[in-house]
Amino acid sequence: MTLPFFQHPDDAGRQLPIAMAHRGFSAEGLENSMAAFRAGVDLGFRYLETDVHTTADGVLLLFHDESLDRVTDGSGRVAELPHTEVAKARIGGQEPIPTFDELVTGLPEARLNLDVKDWGSVRSTAAAIERHQVHHRVLVTSFSDRRRRAVLKLLSRPVASSAGVGSNALFTLLGPALPRPVFRRLMRRVLRDVHALQVPVRYGRLPVVTRGFLRRAHDLGLVVHVWTINEEDEMHRLLELGVDGIVTDRADLLRDVLLARGQWPHGPEG
Repeated sequence: MTLPFFQHPDDAGRQLPIAMAHRGFSAEGLENSMAAFRAGVDLGFRYLETDVHTTADGVLLLFHDESLDRVTDGSGRVAELPHTEVAKARIGGQEPIPTFDELVTGLPEARLNLDVKDWGSVRSTAAAIERHQVHHRVLVTSFSDRRRRAVLKLLSRPVASSAGVGSNALFTLLGPALPRPVFRRLMRRVLRDVHALQVPVRYGRLPVVTRGFLRRAHDLGLVVHVWTINEEDEMHRLLELGVDGIVTDRADLLRDVLLARGQWPHGPEG
């Protein structure tokens, strides 16, 4: 994969598995806070997974839910509140909700996997990427392929992007069923603007990340990132299988696994 976002070599120039801190890293549950993002970076993580929502007055926030209620001491839908009100809320009663601007400027070396959560964030996400000229630092994703593509159409330069639920489902279900040439032609159309498949190990009872799945993805030049993996044995199993990246809440554990495997980019001292 040639896009700058995916370039993650060791000192010898070999591509390493991408380790991605899911909503940053916080043992206290302070997800998507600057404290969590800094904790991930302090561990040596180069990649941070996060989510974006937009306030009523157009401020792009790093926040997973559509409302403040679950993880903050505030309440109400983000899209219906001005930023002055959202800024009063505290994640876990402690940390303010960061803006996109704060993260890209505060942690200038971090690469960001951005999950666009709502249609109201399409224009604000594209505008923020353009404003900061961070095309090389971001991967744009969404459960909705239409929403993801809407962001891409507003950008002046290509960015990394991963498939939505519909495209991932087609790839997973049709891969074993169609003849290889037919599958390749179809997927080149369906995944014309996709560089990564970011998937769980399974959807319900349906296995997703198999040797066949990885072979078909790599055959099309796609990378595979698996979410959200928090157990050491499963991390080892997936890395042995040949996945290209792992998303985790346990950034500390994944770092130790990659160090033990000689696949951490900063050496044994972190």
